Amino acid sequence: MLVVENVSHGFGARVILENVSFRIRKGEHIALVGANGEGKSSFLNIITKKLMPDAGNIKWSSRVTVGYLDQHTVLGKGKTIREVLREAFGHMFELEQEMLQMYEKMGEASDDEMAKLMEDTAEIQTILEHSGFYTIDAKINEVANGLGLGDIGLDRDVTDLSGGQRTKVLLTKLLLENPTILILDEPTNYLDEEHIVWLTKYLQEYENAFVLVSHDISFINNTCNVVYHLENGELNRYKGNYDEFERLNEIKKRQEEQAYERQMKEREKLEDFIARNKARVATRGMANSRQKQLDKMEILERPKEKIKPTFAFRDARVSGKIVFETKDLVLGYGEPLTKPLNFQLERGKKIALKGMNGIGKSTLLKTLLGMIKPYSGEVKLGDYLEVGYFEQESSNDNNNTAMEEIWQEYPGLTNYEVRQALAKCGLTNEHITSLVRVLSGGEAAKVRLCKIMLKDINFLVLDEPTNHLDVDAKDELKKAIKEFKGTVLLVSHEPEFYMDFVDDVWNIEDFTTKIV
Repeated sequence: MLVVENVSHGFGARVILENVSFRIRKGEHIALVGANGEGKSSFLNIITKKLMPDAGNIKWSSRVTVGYLDQHTVLGKGKTIREVLREAFGHMFELEQEMLQMYEKMGEASDDEMAKLMEDTAEIQTILEHSGFYTIDAKINEVANGLGLGDIGLDRDVTDLSGGQRTKVLLTKLLLENPTILILDEPTNYLDEEHIVWLTKYLQEYENAFVLVSHDISFINNTCNVVYHLENGELNRYKGNYDEFERLNEIKKRQEEQAYERQMKEREKLEDFIARNKARVATRGMANSRQKQLDKMEILERPKEKIKPTFAFRDARVSGKIVFETKDLVLGYGEPLTKPLNFQLERGKKIALKGMNGIGKSTLLKTLLGMIKPYSGEVKLGDYLEVGYFEQESSNDNNNTAMEEIWQEYPGLTNYEVRQALAKCGLTNEHITSLVRVLSGGEAAKVRLCKIMLKDINFLVLDEPTNHLDVDAKDELKKAIKEFKGTVLLVSHEPEFYMDFVDDVWNIEDFTTKIV
């Protein structure tokens, strides 16, 4: 269905892909995995022809339809959710219009024309019936409810939606289009647990092929049967799910290291023999023969070690016993979105926040921190709070480099200290000098985490911190949160990330008064 041959691509001196080949066969469920910044989104842009590679060929089968959900797709304004979703069946509505126009012509048609019109309308009618045209609204409701759009209301204007809700609309539309190949870039980022469960089941039963980029291991394990691993410009194919890929990749790495060590020893032996024997006439022939052997040897590169981040939060002085307390707090923009909430958070607790579908957990965090005014009621913050707040997404119009982003907040740091702080978070020299808006989602998240880690804090507020982070960064972040002595309030859609360190999970939909 798709054949990619010998594709190479780079940005400036940075090699993203080097002579990679890739293919999609009918019905394959593929995961494209790799660390942040390895070029997964660039690869998807190349195969969907949004980006021209520097070299290589991309051949799609002629009858293939491709549906692509990327991290930056935008929605047109002024339409309801239902209108946008109905666009997925645009070709059917066009056929219906064509058929209605034919019916109108029948009033003035001759017998021959009438016979032709009757034949054409019958053909269109059959196509529409077989394509499920007359059950479109039921199909829309089924998929929309599965992904949580029913809770928002299908008659809502898409202009009023949050970023996460807009992504849900685009994903729902894409699934309704039912393309031959579905390309999904981190689809679970804006979905709650129940919707991830629904999408998992949907993809398990999906008869067509799909390519999925995700850092959610259980999601990949449950949906994919082929893994392509992108690392250091190379793309390698593994049969099986993520666990199987990890096992095989570990074996491959060990074999590469052993082959490199063996060759180093062999080269040392040859070089030693040549050095000792090239000067003596009797042994010069043998030395020359060894030299030829050495010259012909294809030199293996030492396997590159991937830069792993090390995260740690700095503890400020202890805060007051009560971190915050709400009194009849109602969230909303122009209209109330919640019942009055009365709850408080005690110092040292680690809490995960879930639920509140269609309202936006981000709104709650920003209201608690005083960044958004409550619709009514109040939030009382405790004494001596030093907050570290991780925002879900970085701004697209940020023209700072990663270094400037840190410097802006910490002007007293030296060039070396800023570079060292960013390098600790797993960013290379290229990332450090790049504009934040051109970094991948995971790299930009590491810059935002770096800013928090340079500050003494006692209250850590994290809004979906794992959304774009690769597996190593997620593990390291979990370790840092566990070791942090202060209070933590975390929004996440990944229970496996937080379940072994939180004291409690708050489902906001379940309570109006809660003391923790």
